[in-house]
Amino acid sequence: MKNILLIWLILIVGAFSENPELKRKPNIVFILADDLGWSDVGFNGARFYETPHLDRLCKTGMRFNRAYSGGPNCLPTRACLISGMYTPRTQIWTPGGKSKGKASYMKLKVPLSRAGGKEWDTIPSKLELEPSIISIAEVLKTAGYATARFGKWHVGKDTQGFDISDSNGKGAEQSEKWYGNIDVHEWLTDGSIKFIEENKDKPFFLYLSHWDVHTPIRARKDVVRGFEKKLENRTWDRKWNVTYAAMIQAVDLSVKRVHDKLVELGLDKNTVFVFTSDNGGYSNVTTNSPLKGAKGALYEGGVRVPTFISWPETIKAGSTCDTPITSVDFMPTFSELAAAQMPMGQPVDGTSIVPLMKGKGIVGRSIFWHYPLYLQGSGEGKVIPISGTNIMHWRATPSGMIMKDEWKVINFFEDNSFKLYNVDSDISESKDQSTEHPSILKKLSDELKQWQKDTNAPIPKVLNETFSPTVYTDGMNMPGKK
Repeated sequence: MKNILLIWLILIVGAFSENPELKRKPNIVFILADDLGWSDVGFNGARFYETPHLDRLCKTGMRFNRAYSGGPNCLPTRACLISGMYTPRTQIWTPGGKSKGKASYMKLKVPLSRAGGKEWDTIPSKLELEPSIISIAEVLKTAGYATARFGKWHVGKDTQGFDISDSNGKGAEQSEKWYGNIDVHEWLTDGSIKFIEENKDKPFFLYLSHWDVHTPIRARKDVVRGFEKKLENRTWDRKWNVTYAAMIQAVDLSVKRVHDKLVELGLDKNTVFVFTSDNGGYSNVTTNSPLKGAKGALYEGGVRVPTFISWPETIKAGSTCDTPITSVDFMPTFSELAAAQMPMGQPVDGTSIVPLMKGKGIVGRSIFWHYPLYLQGSGEGKVIPISGTNIMHWRATPSGMIMKDEWKVINFFEDNSFKLYNVDSDISESKDQSTEHPSILKKLSDELKQWQKDTNAPIPKVLNETFSPTVYTDGMNMPGKK
């Protein structure tokens, strides 16, 4: 009898150890930096900034060389992440919902904010996710996950199903803003660690959304002084922003503290740890070189973001992935990891990247962007000319984009023109290859047009009768100069 009982015990234990469905579901920690550029981290070759803890953790998992934000700025990316849907479905394009720049340089009428009030509301532009939208938190809760969001929210008054929704880690209302607060990174980390400790015995989803490194550029003085000395100690290729460097360090230390807590509690091996950013770096503060453009642009500098995923014993340490991924992929990915129920009656535009995490491939697909507004540029951010001139002025003009494998096409709505780039052979997007590869251009542009129809993507077409591009004869006639 004892032998029979022993055999049954061995069989039961073996079943639990071999069947993944009977194991505890993995915890998910998702850390999102604000405005951290692809070139701002050590694992992507940062020259002055220091991210030793991010770099170390990246080496324990997979670096995604071509990870992209769902939008070229913070609000649309967060809406994509939370909803699993592309921007035309949410109609969320930018904070404030309006174009930014001089109206007389805009060829098309688009939502525009002026001192006298709202003008040109020719296309829909929203600022919040509808409460009825099923969120990534609500998906994970169907699988028994505890959920918390600490930090920047940006997508409306509704908590979208999170058990905890806290803007500063100390219980502040989710709509409060903490830009430029030099202590908030620690408060958010404290709150995150407390959440992990309180939920260590069940699966949890932690969404830590830092306010850093968004403007205003502020950091602790003692840390800034350290980077000032570093800047003075040798000749650098540019005058790096020492305060910005200190803000990056704050994010790096936060990641260390969160991961250290997972290790302390023995949770690290069963935790999927994701680090990424919401868009490219801001051109007035940092450089996105070798990428073209900056935050706000559909060029690589605006949407390619630093990203890695660590999951010991599942993801191969030191591995890399060159397959493009984007923000809407996280909902189906986390749903698969958690064996959770996907939304019913709501589009899910992403693809699970679990196979990529395991070193396998996914079915080839295209990914899309839509940005129907204008955004004034500065510095390296001036990448698009005022229509009818050769003067670079805009970070973005109304446009859409498709990417498949190494190819991307940008459709500029002002004149319905298309540009084709190969971002593998030309990471800086220095050459439009439309003439050399007309068949690729046609195939991708036709697919983009069909996607725009399928998603009812609003394309501005009403001409601005006050459009008045200056005829520039010399540098003194540049926009903004007198």
